[in-house]
Amino acid sequence: MQTYNLPDHFNPTPFKPPFWLSNPHLQSILPKFFAPAVPTYRRMVMQDSLGETDIAYDFYDAHPIKAIENDEREQTPLIVLFHGMEGSSDSHYARVLAYQMHAQGWHFVVAHFRSCGGIPANGRVFYNAGDTDEVHHALQNLSERYANIYAAGVSLGGNALAKYMGEYGDKAICKGAAVISAPVDMSSAALNMHSFLSHRIYTPYLLNPIIKKALANDITKEEIDAIKAVNRISDFDDIFTAPRHGYRSNNHYYQSSSALPYLINVTKPLLLISAKDDPFIGFTATPNDVSDSVTLIDTDHGGHIGYLRYRSDKDKSTHLYKKSRFDIDWIPETVSAYFHSIGVLSDK
Repeated sequence: MQTYNLPDHFNPTPFKPPFWLSNPHLQSILPKFFAPAVPTYRRMVMQDSLGETDIAYDFYDAHPIKAIENDEREQTPLIVLFHGMEGSSDSHYARVLAYQMHAQGWHFVVAHFRSCGGIPANGRVFYNAGDTDEVHHALQNLSERYANIYAAGVSLGGNALAKYMGEYGDKAICKGAAVISAPVDMSSAALNMHSFLSHRIYTPYLLNPIIKKALANDITKEEIDAIKAVNRISDFDDIFTAPRHGYRSNNHYYQSSSALPYLINVTKPLLLISAKDDPFIGFTATPNDVSDSVTLIDTDHGGHIGYLRYRSDKDKSTHLYKKSRFDIDWIPETVSAYFHSIGVLSDK
């Protein structure tokens, strides 16, 4: 595991799965089977940044929230999660992050993107991996009630959050952020998804729900015929995502939406976690690509939002293993340790 720009008091535990669990596809596929139960979320619904679509915010409160009085906001830190493509508060990483942050005594919320979380998109635009206006809008909504906000982003949601941190700099609402498995160079990520295994294993899982949502929207017959014919995410982006969001093509969308060029302008603490064997994300950031405010953790293994461990507890008296189990706690443990190191405790 290689690390760069480590802040004081942040010493992340190395991620070292056993050799038989190091395969990137096992790491990417299996974690959802080891997720904890869905937390008891409290849902709020607010409009998106364009005033066209309802957006779901699913909260896991550390304690009951008082009504706002005399402009006094909640002081306990709030951790905001921006999920990946077709993710939600039900995703395995959302569940495990929710429990970890709750155990720290912090509030947690999943800010869904358009068409996610069970609420259909009513406007023309859908999920846009470079839509920093939507990220800022969500954080603004939350800042009306919460004084101390930190953010986490996963996969494409992580790219949007990382781009936001670079674009907004000192004006970013969150005091710090952690990003996991983000395709910060979306062009190379798209090429990765064209490989044989990725196309066969992951494309149907990601593409079919997106197509279903698009077909349920108000679209033309030409769009319907074109969408039904696609079998790659990049084709869908060229036909649907790019034109719907004002881009000339999928190439223009990927170039404009990638976080990588903006990382040199980040001024608030940002953690980027990437696995070298991730089958999705393509090129990752190097120390020369980022500002001094960005901490990089590059692990040898972990797959895409994987980081599945197999842990055994040994009885010290007998030296026998008494308990063995799988867990997906490395990401939330590392993220919470990072937030501790950048001062989240001072906000309590």
